[in-house]
Amino acid sequence: MVSWFLRKKPPPSGDAGKKVIPDGIWLKCEKCKEIIYRAELRKNLMVCPKCDHHYRLSAPERLELLLDPGSFEEHDAHLIPSDPLKFRDSKKYKDRVKSASKDTHLKEAVVSGTARIGGRPLQIAAFDFRFMGGSMGSVVGEKITRCFERALQGKEPAMVVSCSGGARMQEGMFSLMQMAKTSAAIARLEEARLPFISVLTDPTMGGVTASLSMLGDIIIAEPGALIGFAGPRVIEQTIRQRLPEGFQRSEFLIRHGLIDDVVHRKDLRERIALILRFFGQ
Repeated sequence: MVSWFLRKKPPPSGDAGKKVIPDGIWLKCEKCKEIIYRAELRKNLMVCPKCDHHYRLSAPERLELLLDPGSFEEHDAHLIPSDPLKFRDSKKYKDRVKSASKDTHLKEAVVSGTARIGGRPLQIAAFDFRFMGGSMGSVVGEKITRCFERALQGKEPAMVVSCSGGARMQEGMFSLMQMAKTSAAIARLEEARLPFISVLTDPTMGGVTASLSMLGDIIIAEPGALIGFAGPRVIEQTIRQRLPEGFQRSEFLIRHGLIDDVVHRKDLRERIALILRFFGQ
């Protein structure tokens, strides 16, 4: 999401009496390149009014959009990532985590808890791409698994809103284990005949796609979301072929039967409430 700047530019010499326009009131759309009034974009739920491009939302913004006001009770907020491999590339892993936490005011890339949509209870987890690309490490996998376990204990539906670049490489095999861990928890939900709703947003990639995100009883995607395992450029370089137009976008996936629906952001809350009523929850 484009940063919000309110810093005012000093007036040019000779223009001291003219009205100063704060920097950041306008922005250029990432997709259509049209100039958008930022307040209009926010009013439109961070969807471009010109081309319908869906900007990414943070986890708190996503929860505010979907949930009944005042119904969210966060769980497992105390869990923080460790550094099992003492990993370091150009920067220490623990320093990357501290930086992400400072920038986002979150402790991990997932926020989870108990909530209501349309008056119906559910357990929910939402990824935040701002925190290390929404990557799934040990704590992310643990929080999502606990979300499913609370749903199982309370006989409630579960929902995950995915926005992730995939597994967190700084945790190596510990990260990859979360794919099996979350998938096993979903299997227990299925045995108990409790619904799992998976919402895919831009992007949903890598190990998150290859595990929990594609295991929903109902899989919904936002328009234009990039969804896949490897990225399209990697695939093209590997197979040395041009990919079809719109490959790995949500509209492409629904045409090929990989997801159940593509729902505009403004209709998403109502659609999920309808699904919960359908499941009798």
